[in-house]
Amino acid sequence: MVGLPARKTDTARERMTRVEPLQLGRAEQVAAVEGGRFDMIIVGGGVTGAYAAMDAALRGYRVALLEKDDFASGTSSKSSKMIHGGLRYIEQGNLSLVRHSLLERQRLRKNARHLVQRLPFLFPVLSHDGVFDRRLAAGFESLLWTYDLAGGWREGVLHQKLSKNEVLAHCSTFKAENLDGGFMYYDARADDARLTLTLARTAAHHGAVILNGAKVTEVTRSRGKVSGIVAEVDGREIAALARVVVIATGAWLRDWNGAGADADAPNIRPAKGVHIAVPWTKIRNDCTVTIPIPGRNRRATITRWGDTAYLGTTDEDYTGDLDDVNCTREEMDFLISGARTALNTDLEASDVVGSIGGCRPLVAPPGGKTIDVKRKHEIRTDRDGLVTVVGGKLTTSRHMAQQTIDAAQQVLGERRRCVTKDAYLLGAAGYDPEAVTASGGLAAHLGERYGNEAPFITDILGNDPSLARPIVEGLPYLEAEVVYSARHEMARSVDDVLSRRTRARLMARDASAAAAPRVGQLLQAELGLSDAAVTAQVTAYQTATAHERAILMGESE
Repeated sequence: MVGLPARKTDTARERMTRVEPLQLGRAEQVAAVEGGRFDMIIVGGGVTGAYAAMDAALRGYRVALLEKDDFASGTSSKSSKMIHGGLRYIEQGNLSLVRHSLLERQRLRKNARHLVQRLPFLFPVLSHDGVFDRRLAAGFESLLWTYDLAGGWREGVLHQKLSKNEVLAHCSTFKAENLDGGFMYYDARADDARLTLTLARTAAHHGAVILNGAKVTEVTRSRGKVSGIVAEVDGREIAALARVVVIATGAWLRDWNGAGADADAPNIRPAKGVHIAVPWTKIRNDCTVTIPIPGRNRRATITRWGDTAYLGTTDEDYTGDLDDVNCTREEMDFLISGARTALNTDLEASDVVGSIGGCRPLVAPPGGKTIDVKRKHEIRTDRDGLVTVVGGKLTTSRHMAQQTIDAAQQVLGERRRCVTKDAYLLGAAGYDPEAVTASGGLAAHLGERYGNEAPFITDILGNDPSLARPIVEGLPYLEAEVVYSARHEMARSVDDVLSRRTRARLMARDASAAAAPRVGQLLQAELGLSDAAVTAQVTAYQTATAHERAILMGESE
């Protein structure tokens, strides 16, 4: 639908267009939490908690968002980075989830247009050892029609049947001797960590207090009702009061849920998924390609991101330390084997430049395969007023947040309307992704990360052109972005910058470790860190990347 020219400015767009960066000084945020009185305190700074904070702030509630480590440091920076309906949910018979997910996908495409981009998916049809038997190709196309009709049409393009040559044009490394043709359909992708951070910052733009490095250790109660929290912040204990507390800690609910003694805990089943990053030249795909895994009724995907390709994912039960989830040598070999079976590539373990391991917070009892568990979410309100949300997936986080705040305000005895369906995230209002990214260059790089907030980074460059140097060799991230992340994105550490404000650790693990001292210098200048603190951060980051690499390569440490 084509809109008519406006005679007046768009007030929603105007409210979300800033002419100066959002100020989020850590000292001010800590002071606001300590001894503060809130309508709601949300525990957990992943995508669900961040969206819930934004929703509550937009409804006019006084809300605080507390995260023990860094925003998106858990599952929300270690997902497949896909905003999608999920074909396999149709295969599971869960059409309603697909329909709803595709509706939410398009809301994110509009409200976070600088962060969520169209992603073509290619399924090859192979003569043998394919994702599905070629005799079932017609049935698979029916599945794609169902997907399109369930909501895929909202992207403005329907699935397509491709010839063998067309498939090779999209990914020239496919083994041509086994290739009959293929199908392409359309979804979307996002840098999950940046999306989560932007949600938290948007919540702050609307009045929320947001604080990372704030580990909630206790939910306090008065006269049998929830009354607030106690948290560890910067080596000391602080407390805050709240009329309702929301627990949105995802898989970490397995280890601590803040519930009272008489409350029933939900069945949390962490499911481990891993991805490896390899040089794009080893794959040479211009879309996401789906490949079979030999000997298993499974498939993996390879997605291009800059000069890197992400290959994943697995789906297995996980009972280990949720703060130390890594891709193992066995998992890496499993994914490389799939790539070498489907593609003409000499991909080796030594080519892998980075990896991530994370846990999906499934709501399910033990038994059966995790891949067969439906990605439902659960919201529970205890008799003492504690609200807990868990499960779901990245694509449906807005709706999960809406239902969570609906439940929280029931505890308050209030009813205010949710407005996040049409609420822009910072950087999205008035941003034209096609125009900005069409010619590439610095404007395209900054536009895809900051949207219409990109001028704030170029202002830093204007004041100090020396900050135009790349922070990690071979990657597009600039030193000016490190400065901006410390000033305006609540980055506190070398790891915050290299793992989440940028994705350098995933895209170039060893090179990012070499860049850690320079990142430490920039943070020291911005945050006033001591020499000892910088040394400790650099050492911790380099130790963590060495640990990650050792597990990946199957080496003893």
